[in-house]
Amino acid sequence: MKKMLVLLLSCALVLGCAGCGGSDDDNAGNGTSDASTESDASVDESDSSSEDDTEAEDVKSEGVMTYDEYAAADVDSEVVVETYVQAKQSWWEDKATFYTQDKDGAYFIYDMPCSEEDYEKLTPGTKIKVTGYKAEWSGEFEIIDATFEIVDGNYIAEAEDVTSLLGKGELIDHQNKFVSFNGMTVEAAGKNDAGEDVAFLYSWDGSGQDGDDLYFNVSIDGETYTFTVESYLCDNTTDVYKAVTELQIGDTVDMEGFLYWYEGVNPHITSLTVK
Repeated sequence: MKKMLVLLLSCALVLGCAGCGGSDDDNAGNGTSDASTESDASVDESDSSSEDDTEAEDVKSEGVMTYDEYAAADVDSEVVVETYVQAKQSWWEDKATFYTQDKDGAYFIYDMPCSEEDYEKLTPGTKIKVTGYKAEWSGEFEIIDATFEIVDGNYIAEAEDVTSLLGKGELIDHQNKFVSFNGMTVEAAGKNDAGEDVAFLYSWDGSGQDGDDLYFNVSIDGETYTFTVESYLCDNTTDVYKAVTELQIGDTVDMEGFLYWYEGVNPHITSLTVK
């Protein structure tokens, strides 16, 4: 009888433990699954929000041109664009010059009326709506006589590598964009007073001095191009200005800057690294 009672109690105990164990495993499993589902949902919502924000940035307001429409517009015609400040070149007597860009192309805005207070607000990434006139000067397309307003949105362009486009007609399609050039070789820019080859010049003809624009030559695939450090954009206190004044003929360099145009490609370089 005692043996039978012990046997019955043992069976009851085993069944009870098995039931508790199953309950705990199920709860643990459900908890993990719920947490994972919540996490996935959070990621999906975040990704969706990020995509929505990106798409929202790319949508043009009513009456605003796409970059293709701007590029096709006649010189001297009125243009209306929404774009993002990438760099500020200068402010003087309530006029300012900007390098700007959206996801499709870039716009150089020259001498736009702008108070000093507003100039300080126009930090890189700031979205602006600009109304002005398309102009051309020595191959450089720009917007002049413009007015602007700050609108919601923010965008910083990554440098697009256009090294392979040097010497090709399609390079101009990237005019004014933030771009990079890689693996180029420094060539002689001219001669100093002693008749020796030098790697850079102050001003285009070497007649300048410290603080003026820097001109230097770089080559790739047997072709040589003149690049510039625009002193209004990057003055003699900047790293890139110092780096160019320390160049040696034969150095291999990687560079970033804005694809400015003057009688042909004349990039305004903002960073340079000797490899």
